[in-house]
Amino acid sequence: MISKWRWLLTQLTRTLWLRASLFAVLAIVTALIAIPVQSLIESPLPFEIGSEAVRGILNILASSMLAVTTFSLSVMVSAYTAASSSATPRATQLVRQDSTTQNVLATFIGSFLYSLVGIIALSTDVYGENGRLILFTVTIGVIILIVVTILRWIEHLSLLGRLSETTNRVEDALTQAMKQRIDYPCLGAKRLDKENPPKKGKNAVYINKVGYIEHIDLGGLNRCAESNETEICLYIEPGHFVHPGEAVAYYDGKQSDSIDETVIKALSINDLRSFDQDPRFGFTVLAEIASRALSPAVNDPGTAIDILSRAVRVLSLWCDHKKLDDSNDNIAYPYVRMPEVKLDSLFDDIFLPISRDGAGMLEIHLRLQKSLLALKQISPDCFAECVEKHSDLAYQRALLALELDADIARLQNLRNAVKSE
Repeated sequence: MISKWRWLLTQLTRTLWLRASLFAVLAIVTALIAIPVQSLIESPLPFEIGSEAVRGILNILASSMLAVTTFSLSVMVSAYTAASSSATPRATQLVRQDSTTQNVLATFIGSFLYSLVGIIALSTDVYGENGRLILFTVTIGVIILIVVTILRWIEHLSLLGRLSETTNRVEDALTQAMKQRIDYPCLGAKRLDKENPPKKGKNAVYINKVGYIEHIDLGGLNRCAESNETEICLYIEPGHFVHPGEAVAYYDGKQSDSIDETVIKALSINDLRSFDQDPRFGFTVLAEIASRALSPAVNDPGTAIDILSRAVRVLSLWCDHKKLDDSNDNIAYPYVRMPEVKLDSLFDDIFLPISRDGAGMLEIHLRLQKSLLALKQISPDCFAECVEKHSDLAYQRALLALELDADIARLQNLRNAVKSE
């Protein structure tokens, strides 16, 4: 629903270097602000501060902040490694976007630069008596900020990189993407039914890149289609893998280079998928976490069971999903069509890998059947078809792996309960 430039700005604000740069500029301005301010104060302030006293405090800040920043960077890298090894490498991008970590590092870097610039300015005697007092007061404020930041950092370090915290981040990102696709099934465009699509226009648009769709500027496509009196049908969506051999869009009317260029520019393509508009990617990442936990090297079925619980929680949001028709009020781009996310695809992304990798574990199959049963009980009309399909598939996999008749009988009772619900 957001334009390409707003989306690019959002991606930029999630980077560490931008926050660090902004804090660094703010620190330099703060250190030098006392120079013009002191000239505005005509009368001397109540007491004086010697330059050596201020310089000593700034020296302590400069040396300590440099050490703390270096230590924090090493902790951050360790957290990325832990998230990649304990969860999945695909979840690392969420850990990298952690705002608390970025703010802490930016504060430490900014404090270091503030003290360094203050020392240099003191050495050049640009501060008068009032200027040194102002600098001293600001320094006290910086120290208070550092203390508060360190206390927050200590608390945050107890969670950073842990499996549960990483999984929480994936679930939160997935929940946001799901809510967006429930409110706007086609991100504001009209629905394109891939099984019964409208007759393809004679003009196909191809893209000369290979990668995953991260974002689609539907607003730009809608303006282009409206001005050319045509309708652009996208056969891709965020998360779709594109290549030069597959058409990404079709449109009617005369072939137009401007339309082709607009479609190509509207598609943001990257080597990796993004969580923002792609709920299927979120379910895939959750399934990867569960699959890693079920591997013989890790052997942690409890994590897979936790993932199943999270999947039920997120999928239950789908009850509010309504089929989109061309007269729906949520259509903001009436000249563009694109596919919507299918519930069956979401079930495939999360349940198939877990039922496959946990085929020989009774506790996994019991919880999987209970999860499917819970979804069917939440909304039979919405989930019944998908639940029964995946319940049968999981049961067939279990029959091939489980050897004890008592285990199979117990699982069969639960599977029968799913079918009869």
